[in-house]
Amino acid sequence: MKRIISISLGTSERDYQIRAKFLGQNFHIRRIGTDGDTREIVELLYDWEEQVDAIGLSGVKFPSKIGLKRTAEQRDLRIRELSADLKTPVTTGEAFRNVAQGWVARYVQETQKDYFTNARVLVLSGMTDFSVAAVLAEYTDNLQFADPILEHGIPKFLNSLKDMERYARGVHDVLSLSPTRVIATSLPLLDEWNKYILRKAMQKATVIIVPYEGFYEYLDACTLEELGGKTVITSTAYDDRVAFLKKRGVDVIIDATPRILQRVVQVDVLEAMIMAALGKKEGELTGDELLEVISEQRIRPSILYPSGEPRRINRFAFVIHPLSQEYLKKEKAIELIANIAPAPAMDAVEKIIAYAPPFIYSKVTGIKSPTGVEAEGWLITVGGTPKQMLSHPAEFTYKRLLEAAAMAKRLGAQIMGLGAFTKVVGDAGVTVAKLADIPITTGNSYSASGALWAAADAVRRMGLIRIEPGKKIKAKTMVIGAYGAIGAVCCRLLALAFEEVYMIGLQDARLLALKESILQETPDVKITIATRPDKYLADMDVIVTATSAAGKTILDITKVKPGCVITDVARPLDLSPEDVAKRPDVLVIESGEILLPGEPRFKDIGLPPKVAFACLAETIVLALEGRFEVFTIGREIEWKKVKEIYMMGLKHGMRLAAISGVNGVYTNEDIKRVVKLALEARSKAEKKKLKTLKGKAAGAETPAVKKRTPHARAAGIKAPASAGPARGRRKAAVRTEASVSPPQRRREARKSPDRALSPITEQRTGESGGSM
Repeated sequence: MKRIISISLGTSERDYQIRAKFLGQNFHIRRIGTDGDTREIVELLYDWEEQVDAIGLSGVKFPSKIGLKRTAEQRDLRIRELSADLKTPVTTGEAFRNVAQGWVARYVQETQKDYFTNARVLVLSGMTDFSVAAVLAEYTDNLQFADPILEHGIPKFLNSLKDMERYARGVHDVLSLSPTRVIATSLPLLDEWNKYILRKAMQKATVIIVPYEGFYEYLDACTLEELGGKTVITSTAYDDRVAFLKKRGVDVIIDATPRILQRVVQVDVLEAMIMAALGKKEGELTGDELLEVISEQRIRPSILYPSGEPRRINRFAFVIHPLSQEYLKKEKAIELIANIAPAPAMDAVEKIIAYAPPFIYSKVTGIKSPTGVEAEGWLITVGGTPKQMLSHPAEFTYKRLLEAAAMAKRLGAQIMGLGAFTKVVGDAGVTVAKLADIPITTGNSYSASGALWAAADAVRRMGLIRIEPGKKIKAKTMVIGAYGAIGAVCCRLLALAFEEVYMIGLQDARLLALKESILQETPDVKITIATRPDKYLADMDVIVTATSAAGKTILDITKVKPGCVITDVARPLDLSPEDVAKRPDVLVIESGEILLPGEPRFKDIGLPPKVAFACLAETIVLALEGRFEVFTIGREIEWKKVKEIYMMGLKHGMRLAAISGVNGVYTNEDIKRVVKLALEARSKAEKKKLKTLKGKAAGAETPAVKKRTPHARAAGIKAPASAGPARGRRKAAVRTEASVSPPQRRREARKSPDRALSPITEQRTGESGGSM
């Protein structure tokens, strides 16, 4: 049996003795704490030298991996001098620690799928944990080092690895020689300010790196407000430390020291066991041998969940903007201006706000998938209305979206979505996705899916269209804005479900190309294309509007079929409240809004609580799934992605919200009222049609009495007294008409205007012998 002794400068309260099996050998391991007594350490080293196979030294502060090497060299020299006379190998576990610190961040990033991407990381001691920070810098730029504050009382954070390296190369040692920390703590205002900015930094961080040495000194003043919901990276997380962090609401503890034994041990013990098992003396254990052991034994960092349940919170951002001046008036200051200033003043305000930098409108929290994954994010506003975006070059909007993307990255977002008109301007997100440092999606895949999801639900609840399982719907549907990003996908989806699809757009060549493409995929659908919808509106059962008309009239709702379901996907909406009010017998819904899972909380965006626009929901779904990638951009949406985002949405608990219109949510009573009015309107139209047909049939059976035309009156031609018994004259008229050929009739008509009269009138003129 191999014997290991760990002698520590730390407290004797953590002393233990355990037996373990590792690398195929049995071990007896004992720890002895000296409560800070260095003389006792020396005595214990000599006492245990011949009784054990390897000795571990713990509680010794490890030298920094950056800055001046003098301190590290002096420490190593003291340890070598101390163990020079010893035959038993002595180790502090530094080699194992260096590997573990670099390994912990990479392991979590790979196994937890982009866990640290754009995370906001606060490093309490960059001098101690620079190795971990250096790896994290590969995944995020949002690093803050608190060394100047905590070591020297200087109210300044270091915000990059380069800043930390410059600090460590000389500033740190120089400041260590001066009483800056004493001065700072003696000045109450400065000391309180340091504590305040440190608390704020902790609150904003998503990841906090806490050194093993001085663990409680760093965190003792922290509360749930500072540590709640955080991920803490540390080393050798003893049970009391886990309980401490749990009490303060920490979600995840990542322990760089692997837990391969029945209890938590420090790295000096792990390295001493490896040296004893391999028969290595001090200084003989190479990095490759250490890596081989870690790999073969599948030694992993420990990930602990104090609450008992794994918790993962992914982060997103979404860009919104005012859709009109009315949206701007929701701000109290602008509302005041609108109330007291003349109308042109609001035009000036609208133009000025378009130049405003992005700002955070709302934090989004409480979104939780049935899988257990959570999401939080930020709604970022750019100031331009659609009118202003269209009045400037596309680069004007690109610039503000890239500023929003930079802000989102600083906040810690791992993906950003484009909302409303921001995804329409220019190339529909392609340029922004190419230049931004964060993945971009327009949300159009889920918008298309949500639109038809809502339309299908509305059709089902209306009950005016017969739907037979496994068969195409015998009804007519129309997409206005057919070749747009959302419109084209809607056309493809509708072609799979309906027998007839009418595609409307301004560019006939693009319509023809889209038609050919759809017919290759779905040859059994009948497709009609047109540049204007008016002549077909009266026959449509379902209409989807997906234009970027920005408030311009795109259809005459008075011509729409009673009971038609219109899904308005456009933002701003294609149909105004005034248009909708004209047809209470038509169901107009505002695309497909999505009910978010969990207990989402965010400011008002014009929808019921917990409900989001489908484009926002796509961003959230991708965050929950951990798909931090460019998903939907450009004007050509992939059908595969529409299906994929729909299935991912179901997986994460997304549900179609109660369908709503311009006046809010449609209740069952509202829909019944629309159906009733639609049936009445259809019945009335049917009766009118039958009456018209009967009138035409009666007119065909009884020849009408011919009245004199103005030309006949001028010529003195008398109208027939009766259309009754003059059977002989009618036959003569027919014979006379038959005897005159069409060319002859045209020649006679050119000679005299009266020749253009009806054949019956011509015959009667001939009979009366009148001349003109």
